[in-house]
Amino acid sequence: MSGGFYGPKGLEANIMKAKRKKASGKSRKTEDFAAGGLRLAAKDARKIARMYGTPLYYWENGKVVAKKP
Repeated sequence: MSGGFYGPKGLEANIMKAKRKKASGKSRKTEDFAAGGLRLAAKDARKIARMYGTPLYYWENGKVVAKKP
């Protein structure tokens, strides 16, 4: 094999190189990305509910409650 994606020593050599690299700076956890995505989705849901006048449903005190945004 020569050149290309696999490199001159094959795919295994490129995989080993990738494993050795360390992240620089602060790394964010998957939970941080998920929480940010959920906040953004909730914000969009509130905006759309206001546009169309539909209620939003929340879980409060063990019950589902419909509220206007």
